[in-house]
Amino acid sequence: MAKYATINPATGEKVAEYDVISDSEASRITDTAAQAYVSWKKTELVTRTDILRKVAELHRERADELAAILTLEMGKTKSQALGEVALVANIYQYYADKAAEFMADEHLTIAGSGSAYVRTEPVGVLVGIMPWNYPYYQVARFAAPNIALGNTIILKHARNCPQSALAIENLFREAGLPTGVYTNAFASAAQIADMIADPRVQGVSLTGSERAGSAVGEVAGRHMKKYVLELGGSDPLIVLDDADLDAAATGAAVGRLGNAGQACTATKRIIVLDSVYDEFVAKFVAAVQTYATGDPTSEDTKLGPMSSTEALKDLDELVQDAVDKGATVLAGGAQMDYSGAFYPATLLTDVTENMRAFREELFGPAGVVYRVTDEDEAVELANNSPFGLSSSIFTKDTARAERLAARLEAGMVWINSTSKSAPDLPFGGVKASGVGRELARFGFNEFANKKLVRIP
Repeated sequence: MAKYATINPATGEKVAEYDVISDSEASRITDTAAQAYVSWKKTELVTRTDILRKVAELHRERADELAAILTLEMGKTKSQALGEVALVANIYQYYADKAAEFMADEHLTIAGSGSAYVRTEPVGVLVGIMPWNYPYYQVARFAAPNIALGNTIILKHARNCPQSALAIENLFREAGLPTGVYTNAFASAAQIADMIADPRVQGVSLTGSERAGSAVGEVAGRHMKKYVLELGGSDPLIVLDDADLDAAATGAAVGRLGNAGQACTATKRIIVLDSVYDEFVAKFVAAVQTYATGDPTSEDTKLGPMSSTEALKDLDELVQDAVDKGATVLAGGAQMDYSGAFYPATLLTDVTENMRAFREELFGPAGVVYRVTDEDEAVELANNSPFGLSSSIFTKDTARAERLAARLEAGMVWINSTSKSAPDLPFGGVKASGVGRELARFGFNEFANKKLVRIP
C-alpha cells in the first residue's frame, strides 16, 4: 500500500514517509472522536473560541516554520507560503470572533400565537478529506467553524503532505484542544469509507477532484450522511472592450500563475472581446513572461515547481494534445529539462472543442485565451464548461459587469479582480464544481443542526 511521503518537488528527493494506519487504529480514531464529541459539544463556547484564538496566534508565531513545510512538500514559493499561513490565522481568528453571533438563537416571525426560534447546534463526528495544493488553508476552512460549533473532526490529508498534516495536529494540541476533537489520520480510502459509514459519523467534507467527489458522495449518500464537496474549476476571466487592459493582463497573470496554477479557482480561460484582443494578448504575454521558474525558497521567485512529476506529466499531456490538434502556443508550452517538477508559464490560443484542454481542468501554470465578438458570445463560452466555480469580469462599467455576473453559471463572480479568499466571503460552486459552501456564516451552518423550538 502506498505510503504518505514528503517528496521535495524541486529536487525529487524523498524526505520522509509514513505508514498507513492499521484498521484497528482507524477504528480507535473513530471511537475517540465519538467519545470526545460527548464532552466537546457541552464545553462552553468561550472555551472553544479561546482555543481557536490560540491556534491563530500560533500560526502567526510560527509563520516561517510553517511556510517552509509548504515549500518543502508541494513547492509553494516562500512569499505565497507565508501568505497562506497568514490567511489561515485570520480564518481561525474570524470564527473565534464570530461563533457567538453565528450560534445565537434566531427568533422567527410566525402566524398564530406563541413564539418560535431556531437553535444552532453541532451534529457529531465529521470526516474531512483534504488536498495538497493549500495544505493549511483547506483544513482551516473546514476545521475552524466546526470546532467552534462543537463538532469533532477526523482529517485525512493528501499523501504528499504528511508533515503539513502533522503540523496542524500539533498546533491544535499545543493550543489545548482535547484529545479526539481533531485527529489526523494517515488512512486509506477503504478506511475512510468505513468511517463515513459509521453511524456516529454525521458528515464528510472533501476538497479534491470530481472523481474523488463522486466516490465520496456515493458512499455518503448510501449511508445518508451530509456532505460538502469542493471540486474542480475552469474559471473564466472576461475582458470587455472598455477594460483597463494593463490591470486585466496583470490580474489574469496573477490569477493564472499563483500557486503554480494549482488552484481550483485559478483563472484558466481568458475570454477577450475582439476589439481589444490583440492589445490585451500582447500585454498578457508580457506579464506571463515575468514568471520565470526558480528556487521556491527564494523570496524573489514567482513560479516554483508543480507539486509532483505526476502532476507535471498530466498537465503536459493536456498541453501537447492541444498543440498536436492545432492550438497555438503564445508562451511556454514545453516541459522544462529540470530534475524537479518545473513547468514554464504557458499560454495557448486557437483551442477548439475537440481538444482536451477545452473541457478538462488545466491544473498547473497553463491557460487558454479565446477571442469572442461580443458579450453574448463571451457569456456563452464562459458557461460552456462542466464546471461553475469562480469567474472574473474586467470592465470600467460596474453596472455592466453586474448584468453579466447575473448570467454566469458560477458560485462566485469577481469584478475587476481574480478570485481571492477571505474568512468572511462564502466559497463554493455549481455544476461539477461541487455541493455546499465554506467560510463565512454559510460554512458555519453546513454541518449544524438548525433546531426549531416552538412555544404555543
